[in-house]
Amino acid sequence: MKRVLFFSAILAAASALTVAAQNPAPSSAPKPARPAASSQPKSSAAAQAAAEAANAPGVTPEQAAVIQKRVEAFLRNEFAWGKGFEVKAGGLHAGPVPDLYAVPDNVTNNGQSDMAIVFVSKDGKYMIRGEVQDLETNPLAETRRQITVDGYASKGPSNAKVEIVEFGDFECPSCRQLEYILRAVLPKYPQVRYVFKDFPLDSIHPWASTAALAGHCVLKQGSDAFWKFHDSVYDDQDLISVENSTSKLAEIASKAGADLNAYQACMSDPKTVEIVKKSTQEGQKLEITGTPTTFINGRRLVGPDQTLLEQYIQFDLNPVH
Repeated sequence: MKRVLFFSAILAAASALTVAAQNPAPSSAPKPARPAASSQPKSSAAAQAAAEAANAPGVTPEQAAVIQKRVEAFLRNEFAWGKGFEVKAGGLHAGPVPDLYAVPDNVTNNGQSDMAIVFVSKDGKYMIRGEVQDLETNPLAETRRQITVDGYASKGPSNAKVEIVEFGDFECPSCRQLEYILRAVLPKYPQVRYVFKDFPLDSIHPWASTAALAGHCVLKQGSDAFWKFHDSVYDDQDLISVENSTSKLAEIASKAGADLNAYQACMSDPKTVEIVKKSTQEGQKLEITGTPTTFINGRRLVGPDQTLLEQYIQFDLNPVH
């Protein structure tokens, strides 16, 4: 099941944009990143826009226009989006239940935009913000089906009752915090399996992808070597830079027990890039936007939160029926 953005995401983004417009940052400050849609190829962006504008079968343009105007006016009034905001309701799509339309709504302000989906009753009287859950399905199982663990570093029993999958970034300080939490938590639960997958945030962590490649090249030479490499990279994170990452990561790999000739050959092999790319694309399909993002039997946990991590583990080890 596709995750539906809560409409508060638009409110938060729009509010931040308003504050930014009223309090311009110094010229040396970084500008907010453009939304992902703006970086799409024109043909892809056009196709997406056309799909959002299309109506479900049987809905006339006149019927759609009435509901769209009501949604736009209601949201504009509720969130006080004035003249500087463009609020545009898209087409009326078939909703998750027969009596609802799914309506994508775009809000644009000061060159920035955000989108969320609302659900509107077919008579146009009621609107739901948030997610509509099908109580006859298991969304956690669907999430787990989307995650590939074969070929990625893991420790713990393969038939574990609880499986933790982290999408991490070796250069990410928050990932290092989670690593230290896991060092304390995992020994308490030997029946848990932990899998590490790559999600390097290249735009803010310039040596993260190099470290991800290095990790896979060490993994090819053994799981024990990988975990030594993994732990050492986080321990030495502050000592690694763009300038020294190639030599420093090779040094860490060697100390972990990797053969450097095989390591160097692997680092130049295009197949290694594809492994990291596959993991990153998988994370994008799961709508991961930051690291660490961890899934505990499919439950999403963003950030290094030991309390919630152990709550999820304990719940699945001792489920309440």
